[in-house]
Amino acid sequence: MSTTSPPRPARHAVASAKPARRSPAPVVLALGWLGAAAVVGLWWHDTGSVVGPADWLIGAGRIAGLLAGYCCALLVVLMARIPALEQGVGSDRVARWHAMAGRYTVCLLVAHITLILWGYAVQAHSGVVSEAWTVALTYPEMIKGTIGGLLLLLVGAVSVGAVRRKVSYETWYYLHLLTYAAIFLAFWHQLALGADFAGNAPARVFWYVLYLGAAAAVLWYRLLVPLRQNTRHRLRVHAVVREAPDVVSVVVRGERLPDLAARPGQFLRWRFLTPGLWWTASPYSLSAAPRPDLLRITVKEVGRHSAALARLRPGTRIWAEGPYGALTADRRTRQKVLLLAGGVGVTPLRALFESLPARPGDLTLIYRARSAEDLALRSELEAIAAARGARLQFALNTPDGRRPVLTARGLTAALPDIAQHDVYLCGPPGLMRASYAALREAGVPAGRIHHESFEL
Repeated sequence: MSTTSPPRPARHAVASAKPARRSPAPVVLALGWLGAAAVVGLWWHDTGSVVGPADWLIGAGRIAGLLAGYCCALLVVLMARIPALEQGVGSDRVARWHAMAGRYTVCLLVAHITLILWGYAVQAHSGVVSEAWTVALTYPEMIKGTIGGLLLLLVGAVSVGAVRRKVSYETWYYLHLLTYAAIFLAFWHQLALGADFAGNAPARVFWYVLYLGAAAAVLWYRLLVPLRQNTRHRLRVHAVVREAPDVVSVVVRGERLPDLAARPGQFLRWRFLTPGLWWTASPYSLSAAPRPDLLRITVKEVGRHSAALARLRPGTRIWAEGPYGALTADRRTRQKVLLLAGGVGVTPLRALFESLPARPGDLTLIYRARSAEDLALRSELEAIAAARGARLQFALNTPDGRRPVLTARGLTAALPDIAQHDVYLCGPPGLMRASYAALREAGVPAGRIHHESFEL
């Protein structure tokens, strides 16, 4: 950018290797499994002798139902965008946990419905279909439970990869919000019909605390915190700049931006309050170190939403949530750092290239793109490299269109001591998978390869 007062390079201290901030992921996972064990223990405590096929089927259905209910609460917590998770664990890992919990929930829900109805049918010496009809229409809170279960199955079906790829992001997103309604309806069904809660006050208190805590997290982090942030910072579009044939930068002006505490490598979810764009919030990384009055994102035009950003007018109001992400300097453990970018994945790495403390020669950026015309922010990267004594290498297709392959041998030739580097990765999923494998083959420990990708 050569206009609109681009973010200026920050001052840099000499880097010193330090232990990376320990990820809370193992503790979070341990707590999650401990909660699941407590739920199974609840069933065990309230279950007497199991005799005959009906008891076995109903007992298995109860376990599945309790675990499905527990997973529902976890789903809500993982949707709450809690900073300790989003910034400590990493948004990509939280998203994978959420998807995994969603699959568990659907499978447990199907098992619960099937086993319970089968067990009731065996007990009543009736057919499964007639028993399902009786349960749905005569049991207390069962209408709510049925609607909630069907909504969860609908969300699960839309989230299956083959279906997800055929629906728009907006359709998927708004259908996904039905999860809240489904869980609310299912909650009352659980308390009304759950044999483990009848006459067991501690169990009911545990369930209330679990669900109310999850609801409070969503209310606070998804509604109240963003409302306070946007009221305080009053973000607006300052300028839009064309960086490459299909890449634009949006410069954002706001108030009290240091209080936002956004850092290089992080992203926010941006909602531009203009016709055609207000209905969706998209995650875009900061492409420059934040300034006291300016932020910047750089976006590749890959769909209607991202293409429309080129037509934004200065003064357009913005609703933003965040910052999120753990691809920050906190992950660094070594003096030397390699930034490996592909396509528009250069945006968070450009911010790190500018801001990571480093001595001359300790910082390297390798940027993979199709052609020189596709090198977004090239002039900025070259200026930063010259000012900092950093190394900048471009990996472009050959004139006949062949792609350069990033191999362990090639990376070692470029950086003979690559095994002593921390490496930050960002780019298309295929490039990241290939680069990760090449880095591991070149001797870089997995704990020093840092990435955030919802595909890897």
